[in-house]
Amino acid sequence: MEPERERSGSTLKKGRKRRRIPSKLVGAAEAMRSRWDFEERQQPVAKKARLSAILFAENCEVTHGQLCELLKYAVLGKSSFPKPSWCQLFHQNHLKNVVVFILQGLSQLHFYKFYLEFGFLRKAFKHKFRLPPPSSDFLADIIGLQKKQIIGNLPKAMEGSLHFASSKISINLQKDPIIQKYGSKKVGLTRCLLTKEEMKTYHFPLQGFPDCENFVPTKCNGSVTDNSPLFGLDCEMCLTCKGRELTRISLVAEGGGCVMDELVKPDNKIVDYLTSFSGITKKILKPVTTKLKDVQRQLKILLPPDAVLVGHSLDLDLRALKMIHPYVIDTSLLYVREQGRRFKLKFLAKAILGKDIQCPDRLGHDATEDARTTLELARYFLKYGPKKIAELNLEALARHQESQEPRNTAEVVQQLNTSVLECLDSVGQKLLFLTREADASALSSSKNCQTIKCLSNKEVLEQARVEIPLFPFSIVQFSFEPFSPNLTEEMNKRIKIKWTEMSTVYAGPFNKNCNLKALKRLFKSFGPVRSMTLVLETHQPHLCIQYEVLEAAQLAIESLDGVLVEGSCIKVQRPVTELTLDCDTLVNELEQDSENRGTIYLSGVSETFKEHLLQQCSLFLGLEAMILPKDLKSGKHKRYCFLRFKTFGSAQRALNILTGKDWKLKGRHALTPRHLHAWLRGLPHESRLPGVRVIPPPSEQEALQVSELMSVSWGLRGKVAQYFSFLGLGSPGTNLHSPASSRLMGIKDEEESTTPNMCL
Repeated sequence: MEPERERSGSTLKKGRKRRRIPSKLVGAAEAMRSRWDFEERQQPVAKKARLSAILFAENCEVTHGQLCELLKYAVLGKSSFPKPSWCQLFHQNHLKNVVVFILQGLSQLHFYKFYLEFGFLRKAFKHKFRLPPPSSDFLADIIGLQKKQIIGNLPKAMEGSLHFASSKISINLQKDPIIQKYGSKKVGLTRCLLTKEEMKTYHFPLQGFPDCENFVPTKCNGSVTDNSPLFGLDCEMCLTCKGRELTRISLVAEGGGCVMDELVKPDNKIVDYLTSFSGITKKILKPVTTKLKDVQRQLKILLPPDAVLVGHSLDLDLRALKMIHPYVIDTSLLYVREQGRRFKLKFLAKAILGKDIQCPDRLGHDATEDARTTLELARYFLKYGPKKIAELNLEALARHQESQEPRNTAEVVQQLNTSVLECLDSVGQKLLFLTREADASALSSSKNCQTIKCLSNKEVLEQARVEIPLFPFSIVQFSFEPFSPNLTEEMNKRIKIKWTEMSTVYAGPFNKNCNLKALKRLFKSFGPVRSMTLVLETHQPHLCIQYEVLEAAQLAIESLDGVLVEGSCIKVQRPVTELTLDCDTLVNELEQDSENRGTIYLSGVSETFKEHLLQQCSLFLGLEAMILPKDLKSGKHKRYCFLRFKTFGSAQRALNILTGKDWKLKGRHALTPRHLHAWLRGLPHESRLPGVRVIPPPSEQEALQVSELMSVSWGLRGKVAQYFSFLGLGSPGTNLHSPASSRLMGIKDEEESTTPNMCL
């Protein structure tokens, strides 16, 4: 289940526009990579294998290709296979063996429904990630047996990959987000323009907005038509003491000619040139005399009154320019993706145009190339229409390509043509596959794989005890009957409601003449608020506050319950419903989750918090990653963050410093496992009102299924815990750094797959 992409090591160079990098310290990936080698040299004599991951994605998803990378490196080491691009495995040669558990039929829903029962999983596995649904056989995907093909340079080759990706998926055009937004017929230029409401939603600079007071309008106020001229725009930025500032601008006309390509010297002191993304260095920028005001003046002259600007994540470009322009086409929003996500420019260039841009062997990105690419994408959309785009099934292609994502041409051949089985064969070893007879897999018939088929899960476990020590790499698959769709849907709804209610607090009573504005400021200081309601049904007023994150609600309870506020001694508590009766126990267990043990939550962070933290980094030893959540619509950072440390002690020391008088922040230890955040974004915005209600008894079949899952979860807990003990790992969660304990846990998303797995 987890890290942290917006981006991996390779993805940092290949990812969505470098300007949107954002869920971590700017430049931290490069610093962390250099620190990896340093840490490895500084390890004590008693070396132990451990996994260190850059948590690179807000949706916390690791592709099957990336998991395959890790498994191959874990089995054979760097002498036979390159290091994984997205994480670091320290002291691989100290791993005794590699074991993958597959819990066929269980998913993220089941893991959180019976979270308290799965104690050995949540305490033993420090790294938890979400896995995407497989494009073919799941086991074949993770060991690298997928269909071998090398992605070429032409659109035709891309279409071949697309056919492979979509061959398993039927395309429903009516459900495609592009069709839903634009319809199936061709549209004109004016239909592709962002509306004022959309510009407001996605945080574009607009006239009269409080944060745009010093912005300069382009003076483009003519009547826009379908024949208005298009201009591709792309900007590069650096990091200064005041935030991101412009260092380069490229403007490309509709014919493809570059009409403006200027280097710009920022007004403030540069903290980080962001060279790996921008290509800008101190030496390049030193002789430059052009300032932001010069660029603004030149743009006002160049752009005709009805000019339409085209770009990818154009809001950031306009904010770097400190300019307001009313007519824009943003290709990251034009090519609409599911669930508010956005395709990367590099992906769209390859999938739509057959072009390779932002090549990894080049220092930084070419702003002119990016500007020209966005222009071509807009023209392609206008020429062929939404239906043609929808038929490409970009979502399936993106998933397929991400599952194989090579870092360079040499690695394409190696990654697509080398499986774990072939790696083992090269050193004269075999893979062990333990499964039930009923579960067929392409892996079962593969040569160099010792397959043992059993009659039951119990027999699988018994065979594992005997056989696993004899093999360097083993896959153990347990299988469970899936729930009925109706029961799954009901469980999914109730577990999501439960997390919402746990993040809701009632506070009061307050005086009838209390200062509501001051109270709102007080409760918002603990974290982002989804809704705040004044309750007047009681003798004295109360507040109902629903927070976006569980940590904020818990912090409010711990800080204000029994405290004198506005002249009243208030009580702060959660609503009491059948879903929150075990809330206190659950919160305590969440805090002990191995993923949360070294992570702290902070509220009230400012836009300059990253830079301040970097300047004081000597105070925060052991800091591995900073997670800065963003608003999906606006792209703006929220006023809270998570800091992840190597040890609980480092996290505690940092928490004491950051919540002290100098930093003036509020915080506590984290409660929500990182891979869960994306799932929780789908929570209903309003929780049920607590009170008396009648709960109908479940049907006999559903009651039997619930009982069966309870017995399964308890039984499985005991069986796998026994196996952990057998391997010499000790009690799960108490010996996390034993020689075989570089543990990774992946959970399939049940909403995306009808046959979910839990991969350990």
